[in-house]
Amino acid sequence: MPTGRPPRPAPAAEPFPPCPPWRSWRKETTPMKRKQTKEAAPTTAGQTDRLIQQAAETTAPKASKPKKKTKAAAPLTPAQVGIGEDSSVFEHRLARHYDELKWLYCELYHGDLGAFDYFTQMLRRSWEDRKADLRVQDAQREADPNWYRRRELLGMMLYTNAFAGTLNGVAEKLPYLKECGVNYLHLMPLLESPKGRSDGGYAVSNFRKVQPELGTMADLEHLADSCRKDGISLCLDFVMNHTSEDHEWAKKARAGEPGYRERYFFYDSWDIPREFEKTVPQVFPTTAPGSFTWLDDCKQVVMTNFYPYQWDLNYANPMVFNDMTENLLYLANRGIDVIRLDAVPYIWKQLGTDCRNLPQVHTLVRMMRMVCEIVCPSVLLLGEVVMEPAKVAPYFGSTDKPECHMLYNVTTMATTWHTLATADVSLLRHQVDAVCALPRDFLFLNYLRCHDDIGWGLDYPWLKEHFGTDEVAHKKYLNDFFTGKLPGSNSRGELYNDDPRLGDARLCGTTASLCGVEAADYERDPFKLERAISCDLMLHAWMLTQSGIPVLYSGDEVGQLNDYSYHHDGEKWDDSRYIHRGDFQWDLAKMRHDPTTRQGKQFIGLRRLEELRAAEPAFDARAEMWTFDTGDSRVLGIGRWYQGRKLIAFFNFSQEFVTVSNADQGPFEELIYGGTFDDLRQVKLYPYGFAWYLHTEE
Repeated sequence: MPTGRPPRPAPAAEPFPPCPPWRSWRKETTPMKRKQTKEAAPTTAGQTDRLIQQAAETTAPKASKPKKKTKAAAPLTPAQVGIGEDSSVFEHRLARHYDELKWLYCELYHGDLGAFDYFTQMLRRSWEDRKADLRVQDAQREADPNWYRRRELLGMMLYTNAFAGTLNGVAEKLPYLKECGVNYLHLMPLLESPKGRSDGGYAVSNFRKVQPELGTMADLEHLADSCRKDGISLCLDFVMNHTSEDHEWAKKARAGEPGYRERYFFYDSWDIPREFEKTVPQVFPTTAPGSFTWLDDCKQVVMTNFYPYQWDLNYANPMVFNDMTENLLYLANRGIDVIRLDAVPYIWKQLGTDCRNLPQVHTLVRMMRMVCEIVCPSVLLLGEVVMEPAKVAPYFGSTDKPECHMLYNVTTMATTWHTLATADVSLLRHQVDAVCALPRDFLFLNYLRCHDDIGWGLDYPWLKEHFGTDEVAHKKYLNDFFTGKLPGSNSRGELYNDDPRLGDARLCGTTASLCGVEAADYERDPFKLERAISCDLMLHAWMLTQSGIPVLYSGDEVGQLNDYSYHHDGEKWDDSRYIHRGDFQWDLAKMRHDPTTRQGKQFIGLRRLEELRAAEPAFDARAEMWTFDTGDSRVLGIGRWYQGRKLIAFFNFSQEFVTVSNADQGPFEELIYGGTFDDLRQVKLYPYGFAWYLHTEE
């Protein structure tokens, strides 16, 4: 894996045909014996068109064997879920966790029993405020603790204003989301934050108010109710590490009101801040250097690890933990199903450390998990831990002391894009093997793009050991590739927080633009467009093959391109992340049912893959998963097994035709394109091709 090679060139002999004959090409070059099966009509379509054709011919994915019918459970009564005056359910849940909760709380806060008593009374009040249908849902999900591990779950993350203008607008668009198969909806930050100093909504000035232009808290609750009726779980960000400088606590701290400066990190001089900065890495070294800010009006220094207008909270103060936990429960009681804990590794500060992933962080998260199990057990905690794999897994906790329910599969995402740029799956196999070695109870959210940039947090020690890779040179290669600077690259990304001195930067752009769809669309090149859409669909097929919950970024389902309008916005022009935060293009999305358009190819092809995944038990989160050597470093091989059903998958990360193999015994049914095969000794793949082969044990 060289540090700076250009992408593999296409074969020099002759260019690929614009529409390679899938069925005839496979029959002529494949020596595999084919069982007598019903053949599809001959076609000259390429891989993407073949996928569209299969979707049109198939009214529904092939279902797994029907399970034995079981007697439906009787509806839960209010008394069973503790509605009304009966508080025994709450008392039972509290008693189950009380000893551990008190021990951890008093250990962290030096035996402050007064603060702990306030804390438990706050939990009781929050439970009493929880409405009846949420308590019913609590009881149902307690009875089915693996409800969020179903393979049918499909997520989407979106900005309310970009997608539908307001929260009520999102409610009106729920039919579209259901058409997309979405049953997990993550709304990007929407709580009150000051214009021009919001960090995209992550500088919260009021945890109990919605940004006025998006609606009201009542609108959010109405949307949550509508989602619940439609079987959609709603996720919301909870910014734990800091508040906006416009938050009520911050204003009182700035004014010197007693008890409020202790909620942050205030210092009379730079002496202690300078000691912190000796060991604490900078989050934004170019756009917001340093970790502290001087407040001239009150002659104080305050800790600001992110931006100067985001003041870090002091969780060593029990009142901060108590009040922030109450804010979390307030959102849960509005009907939020999943609370995304933003920047959770940063929340505990200790002089002389890097203030990342400290043991006290895990104590806080463990207590928050118990709080949810006591007050709102249907609510999940999703941890945002953008770290290397060894530092991510501990946030799941242990079997007897769990922390987060789910975590982002950040490193696999970044490694996937690295693999696309290098056409070498070695590092990706290494990364996936590390994930597969984790307990199967650990549930990841898998994604290709999100609201944020792509940081190249790869396993560079492994790359250096096996390929002699220089980290700085390799990051430059990746960024040059995805910004289209290298010959042969059709990617159209932009850099974020570019630091020329360190040769480091992060990458921004939509999936389609990074895959070359934008360049091909601009050039009106049908061959390039077919190749780019194949690349996009291959990456999504790989995402869907992983264990966990696949999450789409809004617009990716129709191949939405970069939005460059932010360059002309006075509040956004210096933040290139807005290139992939543009308004949803509803006019273009109307083409999603037309298979002759690129939007239709993307939407129909992706829905076909999603439906196959939902119907096939081998994609269960509890399945065994492994990688295997395909005989070609450009092709990733994945195996999955669950309850006698084995899936063998191939993903070609290059723009070349390849032939690969797998030694497992058949027969195999190809799920995506159709056909039955005795073995997989010679599998032909298109450029950016992929395939799912299923073997069912007798």
